[in-house]
Amino acid sequence: METAPLKAFATSARTELIREVSARVTAVLSQGSPERVEQPSAVAALERTIAAAGGGEKGKSQTVDKVAYTWFNRIIALRFMDANGYTGVGVVSPGEGQIGQPEILAAAKRGQIDPEVVKGVNSATITGLLSGTRQPRPGVDAQTEAYSLLLADYCRYWNKAMPFMFEREGDYTELLIPGNLLAEDSVLSRSVQVMSEEVCQDVEIIGWLYQFYISERKDEVFAGFKKNKKAGADEIPAATQLFTPHWIVRYLIENSVGRLWMLNHPESRLVERMDYYIAPVDEEDDFLKLDSPEELTVIDPACGSGHMLTYAFDLLYAIYEEEGYTPSQIPGLILKNNLFGTEIDPRAGALAAFAMTMKAAARRKLSLKNPVAPNICVVEALSFRADEIDVLTAEQGDDLTTQAFWNQFEHADTLGSLIRPDVSQTMFIKAALERTNAENDIIYSGSVERARRLIRQAEILSSQYTVVVANPPYMGSKQMNALLSQFMKDNCPNSKSDLFAGFIERCLDLASSRGYVAMITMQSWMFLSSYEKLRTSLIAHQRIASMLHLGTRAFDSIGGEVVSSTAFVLEKHSSHREQPGEFVRLVEGGSEAEKSAMLTDALVTRSTDDGYYLASGGNFAAIPGKPIVYWLSEKMRDSFSTGNPLSEVANLRQGLATADNNRFLRQWWEVASNRIAFACTSREEAAASGARWFPYNKGGEFRKWYGNQEHVVNWERDGAEIVDFKPRSVIRNPGTYFSPSVSWSDISSGEAAFRRYPQGFIHDSTGHSGFGDPTMLDQVTLLLNSKFVMEIMKVVAPTLHFHIGYVGLVPVHEGIRALSTDTVGSLIETAQDDWDSAETSWRFETNALVDLKSSTGTDLD
Repeated sequence: METAPLKAFATSARTELIREVSARVTAVLSQGSPERVEQPSAVAALERTIAAAGGGEKGKSQTVDKVAYTWFNRIIALRFMDANGYTGVGVVSPGEGQIGQPEILAAAKRGQIDPEVVKGVNSATITGLLSGTRQPRPGVDAQTEAYSLLLADYCRYWNKAMPFMFEREGDYTELLIPGNLLAEDSVLSRSVQVMSEEVCQDVEIIGWLYQFYISERKDEVFAGFKKNKKAGADEIPAATQLFTPHWIVRYLIENSVGRLWMLNHPESRLVERMDYYIAPVDEEDDFLKLDSPEELTVIDPACGSGHMLTYAFDLLYAIYEEEGYTPSQIPGLILKNNLFGTEIDPRAGALAAFAMTMKAAARRKLSLKNPVAPNICVVEALSFRADEIDVLTAEQGDDLTTQAFWNQFEHADTLGSLIRPDVSQTMFIKAALERTNAENDIIYSGSVERARRLIRQAEILSSQYTVVVANPPYMGSKQMNALLSQFMKDNCPNSKSDLFAGFIERCLDLASSRGYVAMITMQSWMFLSSYEKLRTSLIAHQRIASMLHLGTRAFDSIGGEVVSSTAFVLEKHSSHREQPGEFVRLVEGGSEAEKSAMLTDALVTRSTDDGYYLASGGNFAAIPGKPIVYWLSEKMRDSFSTGNPLSEVANLRQGLATADNNRFLRQWWEVASNRIAFACTSREEAAASGARWFPYNKGGEFRKWYGNQEHVVNWERDGAEIVDFKPRSVIRNPGTYFSPSVSWSDISSGEAAFRRYPQGFIHDSTGHSGFGDPTMLDQVTLLLNSKFVMEIMKVVAPTLHFHIGYVGLVPVHEGIRALSTDTVGSLIETAQDDWDSAETSWRFETNALVDLKSSTGTDLD
């Protein structure tokens, strides 16, 4: 699908709708406005909404943003329905073969107004406006006012089938219909151009439009993150939404929903339509047994606009069809029994429910006449006062343990599906509500209605499902507000570093025993030490059935090397954890298309040459930190158990942090040479030398074997000035100062580079160093610069940092003592000659070109 026109339309539509809705709010709330007289209750509801959002300009701005968003959803929904013939008449679209104004307006001009849709006095009002016998409101032309009335009535009409998308009569949003919808370049007109009938054959367009509509808001939120702002409830949806590429959705659904069905029905021809299905390597007989398609329940706990669920609908339809269900039954059965979704953004939730309804309508148009409500739950913030709880629990006695239950969703607009309701209390309270008479109480009838919404949320989030699928929100702990940060620390200690990791654990809670969890997330949980406890738990209690290691550029909508991701399917079955899973390495692919093609090739050849690997939880458990390094050969994995960590072979230490390098450091040529002591062997010798400056190992650029010797540090009188600079300065491991070492830089954009330093250097906190006898250091340097260790470093140090703790995990075998130091000596000597050939070396003697002239007698001019 070509998305560039969709993005241009959605982003400009947001700007236009906000402007138009803002103008309508100002007009409606002005003293003496016609709306205050004609629809006082709707105006009052608008004023309450603005007040609840903070009042003043802030409250107005937030309300305008939400109403503009709401009308965008309605316009694109109606256009999608028009394009597919579901509305019967063009509500926002011209008639077939026509251009210009919407078909319902053209029909009304001819006196054709559907009495099933336009009821009461509105029909006469519209006729009067179009015939010129009735004057429009001040500042509005007659056609625009007539169309606004028609549009409001059609929205009310579709409210019966889709209340999540279209307002009921009297809703204040109908007061705020944008005033320029009939303009030639209006949002309405452009929706028809961009959302062609061809494009609208795929409901995926709804998800793309949603992502693009919020893209500018997302940019605003991320700009705030750069200024150390935290994400509040209003910012979380925009900051965390990302539309999943369709081929990845197919992989996730086919290898969870499809896999479970194929295990139960190995004769099924469903496999023929699953292009991204990874068939099990070995025959499996211990799996979740299903007696009917109705038992295959799927939830997306962060469903966004419903992309995952719409493809699940397609696959489930094929399953029902194969089992002999009639086409008239299937759509309703899927919506009722199989698919569930939760979302914290009401507009996204409305689009998800709409997408599901459109999926059903595409299979059976009559489903819009007798619709089955999709199981999409917008998890809303709900709380109850003590008196409300007393009334609502009157039928169950004085059990005060339910107090926490009633207010568990108080911050649901921030915490969403991470909330874990107690299933027994949910059932208990539900039964009590069925017996209550409070709904007949004028004061507490609203409380009962809110309580029922709470129970629905709690039921969905306390149930378990055969498959849980998600592209969860991504948000690091630094961006979390105080409430979310504390919740993660208290409830997700193993995954508190990022929201997506918390959702991995939450999705496993939602999955039934032997069920599947299919997700796409950032890849950081596979490697980083901050997720080691999460990995340990996953390896112990689950099995990675399959994984696509995507790396960067898995989302064409995100340019460059921004997000590194992985898609995977977990089987919630601890007894299978030693059974190998299938892994496909796609990190080299430069786009969605390249990665998809690479996957197709790998599934055909099942060869490591094409990135296909087998690995089990036991393979990972044997490696320090338990990283998910599926590509390691058996010999490399074994090296961790047969060798000793480098930290036990060499004395690895961090060094000095001056806290003010501009004050204490110089490049060696900036100071007098007679004030530098180049070859001290100990702190005592350095103190006695009377020198002020001493060679300083500060790490530096990528350079193997030798080099990066250009700084000196003020260590006069055993570092007296730096000692006086405490506590800002940190003097680590001074006993290693001036000793020979093997060293490396803390940060590298590529692989690590290890160098030998002779005696006489003080090492910096970023010039990590290892100490020991000189022969062993030569042998260790040779090992560390080997191809073997370069591969090991990808396992133990997966980021740009080569922290001393990571390097200390490198396995070293006893055979290292047999390595000849002649080779490393030659390599160091070559690297030293290269370093000393530059004038920035304090051992520089003459330029190589001058030497060449002297030795050949040639004039190089």
